Amino acid sequence: MTDCIFCRIAAGEIPANIVARSEDAVAFRDLNPQAPTHVLVVPLAHLANAAAADSEAGERVLGHTLRLAVQVAAQLGLLPGGYRLVLNNGKDGGQSVDHLHVHLLGGRRLAWPPG
Repeated sequence: MTDCIFCRIAAGEIPANIVARSEDAVAFRDLNPQAPTHVLVVPLAHLANAAAADSEAGERVLGHTLRLAVQVAAQLGLLPGGYRLVLNNGKDGGQSVDHLHVHLLGGRRLAWPPG
């Protein structure tokens, strides 16, 4: 999808601080970090949100995206202290880009409820 910023980042058309890449997803640093470590993990396949992943193919995309998020957490040394994975869905859920993505947050104690 040519008008999707995350599709363009995944395709290398827009520069980003890439942390990791797999066959199915890419992880890059958020431009507006909400924690010392804030990485976005984005599937290469365009799905608008989690609701759009309600299929066997979507299940595969979600699984591979979450797997890369966990691998990046380990790579960045977040396993001992812990981390949070956030998947916002829709405007009321806080989703600002209509491309499924997981926020990986860590590097400090995270409060609950989040907001």
